[in-house]
Amino acid sequence: MDTLLEKPKTADPANEPEWLSLRRTEGRKNFDSLPEPSPKDDRWRFASTGRLKTDGYASAPAPAAEVIAQLIERSNLVGDAAGRLVFADDTQAQFQEIDPELSAQGVIYLPILEAVARHPELMEKYFLQEGTELGSEKYFGLHANQVRAGAVLYIPKGVRVEKPFVNYHWSSSAEAALFPHTLIIAEDNAAGALVDCYLSETEENQALAVGVSNIHAGSGANVFRKVVQNWNESCTSFQLDTTVAGKDAQVKNLAVNIGSERARFENQVRIEGPGADVKMYSLTVAERHQEFDQRTFQIHNAGNAVSDLLYKNALLDRSRTIFSGLIKVAEGAQQTDAYQTNRNLLLDPAAEANALPGLEILANDVKCSHGATTGNVDEDALFYMMSRGVPRRAAMQLMVYGFFEEVIEKVESEELADHLRTLIHNKFQAKIS
Repeated sequence: MDTLLEKPKTADPANEPEWLSLRRTEGRKNFDSLPEPSPKDDRWRFASTGRLKTDGYASAPAPAAEVIAQLIERSNLVGDAAGRLVFADDTQAQFQEIDPELSAQGVIYLPILEAVARHPELMEKYFLQEGTELGSEKYFGLHANQVRAGAVLYIPKGVRVEKPFVNYHWSSSAEAALFPHTLIIAEDNAAGALVDCYLSETEENQALAVGVSNIHAGSGANVFRKVVQNWNESCTSFQLDTTVAGKDAQVKNLAVNIGSERARFENQVRIEGPGADVKMYSLTVAERHQEFDQRTFQIHNAGNAVSDLLYKNALLDRSRTIFSGLIKVAEGAQQTDAYQTNRNLLLDPAAEANALPGLEILANDVKCSHGATTGNVDEDALFYMMSRGVPRRAAMQLMVYGFFEEVIEKVESEELADHLRTLIHNKFQAKIS
């Protein structure tokens, strides 16, 4: 396969509108011109920047038909969905369209490029318009230039969709580059949920994944996005997420991060209306030489609103995590409630957790707090269980699962929660001793 650097994607003017071609071209310029990440940049502090390489990867051809069939069968984390998309190496493998009743109410759920063709005005307004300010602008540019796989969910004013939508993105080929994209637009008083699953066919196939997600929640909207990131440990991944919340909007973001050798997760929330309530949850399991780099930005431009972040990390072996979060309250955004909590559980003495929480407050009537804790397994509690006949390995597993349960119970789907518990169990099964 040709490398991305040698053979960049160019939009076909016959198939893509001019505005998208311009955004692709601008993205490529940013990728080419912006410098490589450096630990001298505070936004990359503590990160192993020397290991972030994009050369050698390229868009892969569609996997063989039998492989696609197997991946579709394995796309089973959510049983009853309002709509479903499955991608294999960024090739659309399956599309379960939405119920005609939802279509009649104006709900749109489509693959990205099909949405560009069928709803150009909507896509021009929202697609690739929200980037990142947290350090990965260079990689957002690459995503903008290359993206062809992903889903658009549009829920019009007052419509509430009970079942979740679910997107599966699989890596299959060696040295494949993937650029999954999710765009959620919920108009005033609309409601819906979406699950993104990032998975690998095998434990060996090396891949580069640069994903982007944008949520636009109108006044009174209710949106819940859930992420399951379980690429294999030969993958380098970026996930660049943004949320814009209007007046009285309720938005939840919940991410479970298990896979990748190097994973960068940027989550930027911008509150633009009073009464908004945004929750940000994350659970990360790190082992061997994995590195998970988490950067967050909670921006309060409107008063009388809430943002609440809880990120939990459990680390084994020589793995590393980095959490850097900033709460920024604009001048005049009075009566803001903003919280930021990072908790790290070290299960091996060689594991390393770094935490850099911060506040920037320009209003004087606010409640804002941040904190980070890092500790080992509670030996007293461990001894208590062992003294009652529970083997050390089983006791430690129970304590770890209890540590995670605070996040898992927020999934609001017992089916998905059970799948997540199984994924975590499988990862820890051979590690805790």
